[in-house]
Amino acid sequence: MRNFADPEFQEQIMGNPQRREQNESPSQFNQRVALGFKNLALLTRALTHRSFLNENPDAVEDNERLEFLGDAVLDFIVGAWLYHHYPEMAEGDLTLVRTALVRTEQLAEFARMIDLGAALRLGQGEIASGGRTRNALLCASYEALIGSFYLDQGIIAVELFFEPYLVQALDGILIDGQLRDPKSLLQEWSQARGLTPPVYETVAETGPDHEKVFDVKVSVEGIVSGRGKGNSKREASKLAAKDALDQLAKKNYLPAKDD
Repeated sequence: MRNFADPEFQEQIMGNPQRREQNESPSQFNQRVALGFKNLALLTRALTHRSFLNENPDAVEDNERLEFLGDAVLDFIVGAWLYHHYPEMAEGDLTLVRTALVRTEQLAEFARMIDLGAALRLGQGEIASGGRTRNALLCASYEALIGSFYLDQGIIAVELFFEPYLVQALDGILIDGQLRDPKSLLQEWSQARGLTPPVYETVAETGPDHEKVFDVKVSVEGIVSGRGKGNSKREASKLAAKDALDQLAKKNYLPAKDD
């Protein structure tokens, strides 16, 4: 099994995405990412979106059942990893961290890290509408890939593959091993200065019901405002709070870490 955490190997996985054809075969993808699939038919199914079936009668099955399985496998792997590596973390925080690691945007980012979009088998309409880069589709396809990898090689192989990405993502979720919620931080900042609490407003909702995108704005008495987009109001609100905190940090309005 390859060392997926090796930076040189990560560079090898990505190569030059701009030069890669956007119709990479399952065999080419398997070789590039060095997954070592024994059953290429299983990998092919994981890479097949339902839109491809609609335009290709010879295709047998899409990846939706594998997506269901991969979702469960990721929940277990992430939960078990956090349980063993953070023995002092409260159950509520463990749940929040796990949720952050398997949310749509994060799994889509994992998919981009291996350029999964280049290997997806999509219908022409889905390709034209930007399916290879859309978060919801990338997330579902990544889950399907994990599901197929589990069936092909077992849970240990999936853990070895996924752990380096999990560890890297944790850097943006935890500070000194503690969960930091940007909404809570912004609330603390405003309270410490005697200001009214942050006000969150949903300014737009776009997309179909199953892929809704919410645009949320947060403001604190006109001193700072932030915007965020996400597949839920909760996620968009967090991103808006993070944007506001980033702006405050740039203006040196945030206290130092030791204050």
